[in-house]
Amino acid sequence: MKRDGSMTSDDSLLEGAKSDKDARKAVQNQIADIKNFVKGINIDELKNGEWFAKLLTFSLNKYVQKVNAEYFRKKYPNLPPDAIVQGRIKLAAKYAGIEGGLTATAYSAAVAATIGSAGGSSPVTVPAGLTAFGVDLVYASQLQLRLAYDIAVLYGVPLDLEDPEDLWKLIRIAFAIQVGEDAGNALLKGIPSVVRPVIKAIFSGSRLTAVKSLPVIGKYLLQRNIIKISIPVASIPLATGVNYWMTKVTANKAREIMRKEAKMIESAKRMVNDSKHCLDELLWATWMIISVKGAQPNEDECTLFHYVTLMSKESGASDKTLTEIRNTVEADYSKIWNMLSRIDDVTPIYHACIVMAAVDGKIVSQEIDTLRRLADCCGETFNEQELRAEARRWRK
Repeated sequence: MKRDGSMTSDDSLLEGAKSDKDARKAVQNQIADIKNFVKGINIDELKNGEWFAKLLTFSLNKYVQKVNAEYFRKKYPNLPPDAIVQGRIKLAAKYAGIEGGLTATAYSAAVAATIGSAGGSSPVTVPAGLTAFGVDLVYASQLQLRLAYDIAVLYGVPLDLEDPEDLWKLIRIAFAIQVGEDAGNALLKGIPSVVRPVIKAIFSGSRLTAVKSLPVIGKYLLQRNIIKISIPVASIPLATGVNYWMTKVTANKAREIMRKEAKMIESAKRMVNDSKHCLDELLWATWMIISVKGAQPNEDECTLFHYVTLMSKESGASDKTLTEIRNTVEADYSKIWNMLSRIDDVTPIYHACIVMAAVDGKIVSQEIDTLRRLADCCGETFNEQELRAEARRWRK
């Protein structure tokens, strides 16, 4: 049930508040909703991570039915995606900070010991400090999940949460799971020194790059929260700052990843639109750029190629070519070069291959040799400096 016109947990956590007082009231209402969810979690579920699967249902099932591209178009009709994303990150960080301050007084470092000693059937709501711990854990996790989903929607990155791969993608982006060891570097830029050690500790350690088990993610997030509340000087200002900056760190990383994928989608559209007369050849040429480096293609190149294949299929590329590429392990380069030699205008393919080579931000000698030969095919002058400049643009 809604209270005083607030939104329930089925709605956005990021509805704007007109004043700090309104924002505080909104967070208090959200905390009340989350307390009801926390009541249904026992200590065993908290410790073994099974609470996280419940959180996904609680946080996303109804939310994704409401929040889509049309939702944002109506809400922000005159703003570009970058502006909306920035506003939502700022608001999410503010709400996270308020929640951290509200719950900080209820827990201390002793909560970590409580989790280790409580009985399996003990409800989370029994110790007051543990209740606050559960609320803080769930609030921050839900906020980051929904914010990452919002960012994907705003940048037009397709996510099907019924697809396990897409769900895993959202989870790892929402919680910056793959950037753990980098926390001491780029992730910490701009973070005040007083909270920097806590943020660094939260994001350090094993990266969970290959684990896709929801209970394992639940335990990972639990450990992060224990680190946060185990700091000896866990004051209200520190808890506020840690929540605020942790939300900004993860959201900025999510924005970076989703924005880059949005650029890939736009690039794929241009590549396909410019090559309507030679879509099959475009697919083979871009696959050749990926494969010249050997058996371990870069993830960014594979993502861009995925969108190129999808859009090429929609635009009339032959099923035969798509099937052959899908089943090809070692590309037949002589066949590809012979195919390209029969096209009147190879220039669009050459420019598409420049983007494919540069998308991962690195240029290798095999790509240079292939692009130099492609340039000769279409009468273009190969410019290595321009190629490296394109790679630098993708690294930003």
